[in-house]
Amino acid sequence: MTSVELSTEAAISLRGSTKMVSEFFYYAINSILYQRGIYPSEKFDFTTKYNLKIVETCDDQLKDYLHNILTQLEGWLNEVNVQKLVLVMQDLESKANVERWSFDVACDKSIKSDPGMKRPADIKQIQRGIQDVIRQVVSSVTFLPVLENPCSFDLLIYCDQEVETPAGWDETTGKLVVDSEDLKLKSFTTSIHSVTPTISYRKS
Repeated sequence: MTSVELSTEAAISLRGSTKMVSEFFYYAINSILYQRGIYPSEKFDFTTKYNLKIVETCDDQLKDYLHNILTQLEGWLNEVNVQKLVLVMQDLESKANVERWSFDVACDKSIKSDPGMKRPADIKQIQRGIQDVIRQVVSSVTFLPVLENPCSFDLLIYCDQEVETPAGWDETTGKLVVDSEDLKLKSFTTSIHSVTPTISYRKS
């Protein structure tokens, strides 16, 4: 994924914020899929991002899938229409939803009246916030139950009601985890978008 180029200017536009949030989602999803063993470790390479050593898939099919999803997500983020992104893991044997990573997205919709306007922002503070979330994703294997059976995953995007469903996309249920434990992680904000992750997992 192409890195976001940031100026030293202590301000950020809607488009710049969208790029940062979309890029965060890309690396967060990669980290979750690796840490939770959804794909084998040989499907990932290590790279450096946010001053952290993190993983990025080297599987072309998975790369294409994530690119297509996140390109659409980026468009909706830039239109201030996204409410949350959800990654759901489903047990291939029982078909039960066993884990659900929900990233709530909040945005001041007044920015739509002047998308080119910049908001004051501490870029280093934003990156520290993203670092904290990525670190929690990486450490998730220490407190989440072991996924005993092979699992598939799905990505859901919650948007405002006026957003039309694109061709090739389907409306679906929330794919909740039944009888779950919920754990809220640290959040971060770009001063335009705020992202708050919550993990729901099946009780052991």
